[in-house]
Amino acid sequence: MLRARRDVPVRRRRGDLAAAAFLVLVLVVVAVVYGTRSPAAETGSVPATAPGAAPAAATAVPAGFAEAWRAASGAAPVPVVVGPGVVTADGGTVVGRDATTGAERWRYTRDRPLCTVAEGFGRALALYQDDSGEWCSELTALDADLGTRGPAANLDVRPGARLLAAGSVVSANSRDYIETMRSDLVTTAQYGAVVAPAQPGRQPRPGCSYTSLALGSGRLGVIENCAADSGDRLTVLRPDGSGDADTPNVEFSTQLSARGAQLLAVSVDREAVLLPGPPELQILDRSGNQVGLIGLDVPESEIAPPADGIGATASDTARTYWWSGSRTIALDRTGLAPVWTLRGTLGPGTAYAGGWLVPVPAGIAVVDPLRGTVERTIPVDRAGYTGKVLLAAQGGMLYEQRGGELVALRPL
Repeated sequence: MLRARRDVPVRRRRGDLAAAAFLVLVLVVVAVVYGTRSPAAETGSVPATAPGAAPAAATAVPAGFAEAWRAASGAAPVPVVVGPGVVTADGGTVVGRDATTGAERWRYTRDRPLCTVAEGFGRALALYQDDSGEWCSELTALDADLGTRGPAANLDVRPGARLLAAGSVVSANSRDYIETMRSDLVTTAQYGAVVAPAQPGRQPRPGCSYTSLALGSGRLGVIENCAADSGDRLTVLRPDGSGDADTPNVEFSTQLSARGAQLLAVSVDREAVLLPGPPELQILDRSGNQVGLIGLDVPESEIAPPADGIGATASDTARTYWWSGSRTIALDRTGLAPVWTLRGTLGPGTAYAGGWLVPVPAGIAVVDPLRGTVERTIPVDRAGYTGKVLLAAQGGMLYEQRGGELVALRPL
């Protein structure tokens, strides 16, 4: 005869209960840490509720400009005009603003400092420091109109990095490393001291420092300072991802005659390098051969590249304009030969209503872009500010980046 089986109560030992309690505590701690350290917890995003409207296009240069609004924008090295509006960046916050009124339309905030912000692919690109503060590693693309988050990437560049966008790529630079990405922020090219290379030995000169760079026409030019070379070195890459990202696609690399050179521009088949000594503009072809050497009216103190490696330049359809620190020099956009020089300026300028506007101490010079002659000067009171002024336009609105502040000017 089979007997019914009695269920015997399970006896839990004191040690079992303690272990279970410890595991619960560990899980709670992990959840709290993740919740406070995860990107979601560190990020505040307030998108716009409706699309914005750009200001009406300018049909002529106005008789005057008046200040419309201003905002702190210390993390943006230049005016960030993108989509229908304007973006400012300061501390850890990126703000999309109405181009005319400056009213906040969207906001993106993180609990860490911004390294830099730039326009790229019709979006605002925001690069943040990591937890250590030693790297500028967290890049996010933001919709220019609504502020919603798009692609993101992790980089290996240092504080002081800039984002340089042209066409279908954007490059982030460090003193010893440059990383280039396409519009979905997938890396297409690495150059220099790769932090954790999948296959070591693919970089030609990882011990060099990069003092100046320019991006254009699908080509990235870099001035390298290498201990083994007697002078600086110019290297031109194609960073479009046509090969492996960790194997540089080098068009050419050639030594220059001196150290302290600055790369002003690259075009489809030319590179313009400012050489020290008596200041000379060396023009090279896409094989690295010199095709021109032209004296420039530039003080020797203004030849060295800026600390971030990016020269102050602007372009229209026919010319590239470079600011030396005291004068604006127009270069033919194709051959890169100098066309004219305008002394006593505060920046390279910007296109406006078919003409070219250049900041000067007295205000805004209206310049004939063909000859470099000043047609008239529009007074602007900068309240004692005398530093570099970088311009951009959105419709009829004009924007001045004055140090860490963006000032919007409306036409009168």
